[in-house]
Amino acid sequence: MKRVFLIVLDSFGIGGMEDAASYGDENVNTLRSVSSSPYFHLPNLKKLGLFQIEGVETGEKDGEPLAVRARMREASRGKDTTVGHWEIAGICSPNPLPTYPEGFPEEVLAPFRERTGRGTLCNRPYSGTDVIRDYGDRHRETGDLIVYTSADSVFQIAAHEDVVPLETLYQDCRIAREILQGKHGVGRVIARPFTGPYGGPYVRTAHRHDFSLLPSKPTMLDQLKDGGKDVIAVGKIRDIFAGRGITEAVATAGNREGMMQTLAYLNRDFEGLCFVNLVDFDMLYGHRRDVDGYAKALAEFDEFLPEIMGAMREDDLLMLTADHGCDPAYAATTDHTREYTPFLMYGRKIRPKDLGTRKTFADIGATVLQYFGITPDFIGEGMLEEQNA
Repeated sequence: MKRVFLIVLDSFGIGGMEDAASYGDENVNTLRSVSSSPYFHLPNLKKLGLFQIEGVETGEKDGEPLAVRARMREASRGKDTTVGHWEIAGICSPNPLPTYPEGFPEEVLAPFRERTGRGTLCNRPYSGTDVIRDYGDRHRETGDLIVYTSADSVFQIAAHEDVVPLETLYQDCRIAREILQGKHGVGRVIARPFTGPYGGPYVRTAHRHDFSLLPSKPTMLDQLKDGGKDVIAVGKIRDIFAGRGITEAVATAGNREGMMQTLAYLNRDFEGLCFVNLVDFDMLYGHRRDVDGYAKALAEFDEFLPEIMGAMREDDLLMLTADHGCDPAYAATTDHTREYTPFLMYGRKIRPKDLGTRKTFADIGATVLQYFGITPDFIGEGMLEEQNA
């Protein structure tokens, strides 16, 4: 049985793209920033070839890499989770998803308030931790929902779990998702539950849930499923693709659980793709501009890599990549950063090779399909023939 384990290290960029300045990102480089931490230690990623990817100036480059390696260029207009994952799976988005730097218009909020029966607070771009600090008490007094956004295409709803039960919050998000279509079709509506006493401190819980826009076209996942293959989603992959093209899914509370679930699937029989998102890099450390925390999380993943590789079977492929950057040392914003991403592909039958810089993330999805003998229905070039050339 052929199996591919595609792991997205959420936000692990390796340097600003040529157009980064047009996205408000100057001299950004997530990898370079985390390498300044005393906790930065990636011996196993080094062995695979991370530091020998084209354009990477960080880290020691000695030794013969074990993996196929490439620098991935994002062809889509954007730098968020939805656009990045969709492009990995074959959808290039020439037009950016809508963002709301001035908050959402009344044509969105009025029907949302009417259908949920609750008022709204904030309606501005805001840090997720700051917004519950600043509006948490008012929310508890009124029951109004805290609605906020960011530089990404997101509509976020924060609510205290004692004020708005989780299932009610999720239903409110479904209502928002129905409203936010067409020109207001944001990439994700996100439930952001929190807890804490009146007056604070308030703390976000692990019950976050994303409600994504349906992919605009068939993806790698659809083609695999239609071809009779298993498509297993670990972490927020199911949410990102609104469940489409997925045969089995498991939610995770963070990186460690995501890694353990990956190991569990490595020890299970199936034929197809196990698609994993490790969100802590982005959610806990990138956005919070925590360089040391990011470096520690990478070191933890690196330490886990030998166990993953040791559990691989003869015909398994391991692919490591990212969906965008989120430079934890970039002080201008707390948002994602427009960066190249790494690609490392390892397997017992794979010959290591440097494939330079690719034109699109979609080459990853095309490579997955190529491995299963399926012709991609999207722009993207499989990399297996090149690595065997």
